[in-house]
Amino acid sequence: MVSLNKVMLIGNIGSDPEMRYTPNGNPVISFRMATNRVYTTPSGEKKQETDWFSVIAWNKLAEQCNQFLTKGRLVYVEGRLHNRNWEGLDGQKHYRTEVIANRVTFLDRQAATTAEEKPEEGLEDIIDGDDLPFG
Repeated sequence: MVSLNKVMLIGNIGSDPEMRYTPNGNPVISFRMATNRVYTTPSGEKKQETDWFSVIAWNKLAEQCNQFLTKGRLVYVEGRLHNRNWEGLDGQKHYRTEVIANRVTFLDRQAATTAEEKPEEGLEDIIDGDDLPFG
């Protein structure tokens, strides 16, 4: 059975990324990014809708993001969705959907470059970039 979990986002970093290390010393960075959608209502009024995403990157990709990302930067993030849940100190259940990034492209002029995590061994791309129906 084939399945696909892929997310592609273009947006702005909402705050400076937070870099930390696991007990084993693996770097991990997290940041929030915002995407905007502009649309026109049936009455002709233009509106803007903003969606916020939590993004996580690991290892070398985390280090590269830590070097280049700051609040306000325009980025392209490619990765997968991951649902996480935990119980807080107050006993409440908490849920969060995060984007686990495997590619981050810095789109503004300050550093137009791509950082990419090596794919897990044995995994291959399902869709070739030339087969995409857009851009």
